[in-house]
Amino acid sequence: MRLKLSYGLMAIVLVGALWAGTHGGSPQTPAERAQAIAQTIMCPVCRGQSVDRSDSPAANEIRIEITRRIAEGQSDDEIRDYFGRKLGPDVLLRPTSSGFAGLVWVLPVVGFVLAASALAVAFVRWRRWAD
Repeated sequence: MRLKLSYGLMAIVLVGALWAGTHGGSPQTPAERAQAIAQTIMCPVCRGQSVDRSDSPAANEIRIEITRRIAEGQSDDEIRDYFGRKLGPDVLLRPTSSGFAGLVWVLPVVGFVLAASALAVAFVRWRRWAD
């Protein structure tokens, strides 16, 4: 009974941690939103840097465009989709969560759950064998 309760509590904590990690508070001010979006777009000139960290003229233009689109009322996803279409999907540092690219988000969780399940089965069998 205690073993089942501890596994249940562990599952609740895991689900809570995964939810908290993926649903962090969204930025409130337009400047915070612009910075958060700029952190998810790669600079097209200086590869390996986000638009947020780059000082290139291209990154500056993208930051200005992000700010303009926020002022127009576009959502974060709409702005990212615009730059993904304009500059190519490789410019997005955060892959989309739909279609084939959605596997990037799902496969690690599935792998972790399968590994944890295999360990649980192994421990149960080992315990039965030891008794």
